[in-house]
Amino acid sequence: MTTRNDSIAKLLVLGSDQGWHADQLRAASAARSCQLFFAPYETLSAKVTDDGRTQLFCAAGQLDDFSSLVTRTMPSGSFERIMFRLAVLHEYIRRSGVVINSPRSLEIAIDKFATLAVISSLGYPVPDTRVVQSRREAMDAFRDLGGDCVVKPIFGGEGRGVMRIQNAELAWTSFATLDQLDAVHYVQAFVPPGGCDLRLLVIGSDVFGVRRTNANDFRTNVSGGGQCQAIQISDEQRRLALQITHAIGLRFASVDLLDADDGPPRVVEVNGIPGWQGAQQVLPHSIAAAIVDVALADACGVQSLGEVA
Repeated sequence: MTTRNDSIAKLLVLGSDQGWHADQLRAASAARSCQLFFAPYETLSAKVTDDGRTQLFCAAGQLDDFSSLVTRTMPSGSFERIMFRLAVLHEYIRRSGVVINSPRSLEIAIDKFATLAVISSLGYPVPDTRVVQSRREAMDAFRDLGGDCVVKPIFGGEGRGVMRIQNAELAWTSFATLDQLDAVHYVQAFVPPGGCDLRLLVIGSDVFGVRRTNANDFRTNVSGGGQCQAIQISDEQRRLALQITHAIGLRFASVDLLDADDGPPRVVEVNGIPGWQGAQQVLPHSIAAAIVDVALADACGVQSLGEVA
């Protein structure tokens, strides 16, 4: 394994080098006198030689030359390509590399069922949910959940592909389409009132609270017209966010809680590669700077997951 040069910190971001988020990370890195590089996931490659050496590469160079890696949105690809990209990250960690977030944590966070199972096992309330693999079972779930459900892709984020269904005929048609796509049916009870939630943004041991509302849609994503407001979170909310992200293994993530008319908020999902443009508009702290600080600290072996007991 190549020895990393600790005199100059070199961070690698896997993902696009274009756009607002990339610019924020560049500015934060420059302010900390560390070098920042970007490389597309599609450029990951490996070399295994007959003398027992394994080398990992990307467009920016050999992975072992970087202090740590920061994962951003992974583009779609075949099952083989996705598995290979994750395998490269697993191998990098096995060789004492630091990845934020780790491939194992991303494998859980990207899967809404796997994430919800972890949250539920910790004792936090979640929306009543059914995950099935046929239209017939999905219709049974729709009826069992009261005929007012939210249907989501089991993979995906930012509100894409999310539908609220209150009509049996529409449910039948929607589930038929999902069958044709060979998709999993992720059917979740609608939690009224809709259109308002709390996003807990976790960066290392820090947790920031953002109240999100949308007067015109049950979805609160800023890209869909939602509005953000910074709030002071409670010790209980901070503990919830840290326990959930610690259990999954995430260092930078968002935990979303739906407001509920009939009781405590429901933890609906965790995003292991969250965007933060909306949150940054209302938070006084530089989120990109906090991400870079966690990446540098973890590269030096200084991890602080906070008090989660």
